[in-house]
Amino acid sequence: MYIRKNQRNLTGAEKKSFVSAVLKLKRRGEYDEFVRLHVQYHVSDAEGGLRAGHMAPSFFPWHRRFLLEFERALRRVDPSVTVPYWDWTTDNTPAATLWSEDFLGGTGRSRDQQVLTGPFAYKAGNWTIRGGVTEGKFLTRDLGRPSEPVALPTKDELAWAMDEKVYDAAPWDSTATSGFRNRLEGWMSGGDAPWCNHNRVHRWIGGHMLGGSSPDDPVFWLHHAFVDLLWDRWQNKHPKATYLPKSKLGAGDPQSGRAISLVEPMPPWNVKPSELLDHRDLYRYEG
Repeated sequence: MYIRKNQRNLTGAEKKSFVSAVLKLKRRGEYDEFVRLHVQYHVSDAEGGLRAGHMAPSFFPWHRRFLLEFERALRRVDPSVTVPYWDWTTDNTPAATLWSEDFLGGTGRSRDQQVLTGPFAYKAGNWTIRGGVTEGKFLTRDLGRPSEPVALPTKDELAWAMDEKVYDAAPWDSTATSGFRNRLEGWMSGGDAPWCNHNRVHRWIGGHMLGGSSPDDPVFWLHHAFVDLLWDRWQNKHPKATYLPKSKLGAGDPQSGRAISLVEPMPPWNVKPSELLDHRDLYRYEG
């Protein structure tokens, strides 16, 4: 078992090791495979077919496995490395430590959102975007969206999701009006603000984090490590709650073949959500 730490508690050496392992995966071509996989499973309500990664109950277990696969790749490079998490309710400004020159670098310049600082800046020569979603070769960000400001989720807005007692609810998509999954994934409006929690973080960062190729920005992994931690905290807060739907949806259900139940396999790993409800044998969170 190993530990995932809050990024603000990483030592300089730990930051360097994480960045070095990520850059090595990029040089090998492995990193871009993770980006392509996320694009492949970025299926919306409006599209036909199975929704495994987004707008569906399997949002949490699918991303847990996705994150694990990435972390395993990192640890094959350097066994000391784990994926840190970013608590965006606390480190909630562009001045936060994760945006420093020695870690993820900062926001993009105003005219084209190109990131010019840190190890993932295109000019550093180690981070060329190859996902094919956009033509640009450089990483883009627009932290806080100054032209039309957006704020990161607050502790109260996160609590609104964490207080929900039911995991998910019909129709098991982005329109579900109750359930922890949709409140945290963020397709419901929290108060007066459109989008909420997980989705708002993507929008606050902007640039490549706005679409299916969001793993092109390495902050994706820190964001989703925190989302994974929050799922764990929610389970502890509501010990009697369970993943829903428990069983395969009937043929007459509009979401049959689109939403994955507790006992159905998730592509591309052929693993069931029931196998990913507990991570404590593999890793735990510090802080």
